[in-house]
Amino acid sequence: MELDFFKKMGLSDGEVKVYSNLLDFGEQTVQEINEKLRIERRNIYDILNKLIERGLVSFIVNNKKKSFKVTSPKMILSYLEEKEKDISNIKNEVNSQMIQLEESYSKAKSETNAQIFRGKEGMKAVWNDFLEADEMHWIGSGRYIATHLPNFFKVWNRKRMSKGIMWKNLMRGDMRGEETYELETKKYLPEEFTSNPTVIGIYGNKVVNLLFFEEYFAIVIENKKLADSYRNYHKYLWDNVAKK
Repeated sequence: MELDFFKKMGLSDGEVKVYSNLLDFGEQTVQEINEKLRIERRNIYDILNKLIERGLVSFIVNNKKKSFKVTSPKMILSYLEEKEKDISNIKNEVNSQMIQLEESYSKAKSETNAQIFRGKEGMKAVWNDFLEADEMHWIGSGRYIATHLPNFFKVWNRKRMSKGIMWKNLMRGDMRGEETYELETKKYLPEEFTSNPTVIGIYGNKVVNLLFFEEYFAIVIENKKLADSYRNYHKYLWDNVAKK
């Protein structure tokens, strides 16, 4: 049975293998698990202890011999509910200290800050940061996130619209005919501007370069003068180069 959802819950490969083995073959000793999975006994004990802590496995002792078995699959939902409570409590703690955290962050950072993000999760983190801005200016947009991460984008775009964040979008010339989103104005750059799948975004005091190659890649630079300069560049292209 495929148990990929366990990995999304944060379980290791070893935990998934041991749980799956107990689910398929029933109650077993560490020796029996070792014979089937060829995992070191020491590691099996560690894995079983973690599964027991999660409430997914239990044990019994017969004639001084300990054997293990999975608990009711409903315990998976109970574990997730507990995690939700924990996450909710942690979020409340973070929110209660957000002002102090932001003040410390502002004091510590320099006039110019740069960050690099990789992969889908890194790209999502950057896009969620966009939701803190009042408006976004784009240069070279190709609807990459909407195409490659459609489910994420749908949820994200609803949040953008609910916050009233405007888009002023300079799109690739080959993107004519694409739908216009709510709270978006757009023009099209000449074909000469259409090259590699790279996009520049300007929001607040930040400029982001998004690269959509084999691996997603984003470089975020925070500097007010740089952001203002790029907004002026965007305005020049909007007024003098781009077409409707």
